Amino acid sequence: MSLRYALLALLRVGPMSGYDLQKQFDTSVGHLWHAPDSQIYPELRKMEKAELIEGEEQVRGTRGTRRVYHVTAAGEEDYLAWMNGPLSYARVREPASLKAAYLEAATPEAARSFLEDHIAHWQGELDQWEAELERVDAHGTPMLRERLAVTPPEDHARVVAFKRFGYENLVERARTEIGWAKRGLDLIDGLGYGS
Repeated sequence: MSLRYALLALLRVGPMSGYDLQKQFDTSVGHLWHAPDSQIYPELRKMEKAELIEGEEQVRGTRGTRRVYHVTAAGEEDYLAWMNGPLSYARVREPASLKAAYLEAATPEAARSFLEDHIAHWQGELDQWEAELERVDAHGTPMLRERLAVTPPEDHARVVAFKRFGYENLVERARTEIGWAKRGLDLIDGLGYGS
């Protein structure tokens, strides 16, 4: 269901085609909620069927058309109910923690490689999210600029502060994952694993 609300959040800025939504998704909300392109169009069809959004055909070029979506009153109501209601948390499915719990079966080299790869992955995420925080602070993302353009000026600081708050959680998660994997490397050394 979170994909639905991610798409509604984007469409609340203004009408967009599926293609525009895919591009915006990848460069904004996609950092917070991953969804492959193959999930976006089916979700848009479900949302349209549920009357949360409405699509209209627009002429594009001399022979083409594109479908542009906008949020309906029911979609706005559903979005606000989700924002103002409690969040349903999913059960944890964490493959790295699962693997770590059974590393005694791995060779020392494989265990070390797993943890080093984990650090490298999360370092890349950390770099990306810290850069995103800088773009948020500079109002440097197209979607943030568009959101601010349709938001009353007295609410701009709140929009930016909460956008930043969301990314700060990702930054902290990346730092935690890196620290956890480094402790795992120390554990390998401390246990004399493979010596």
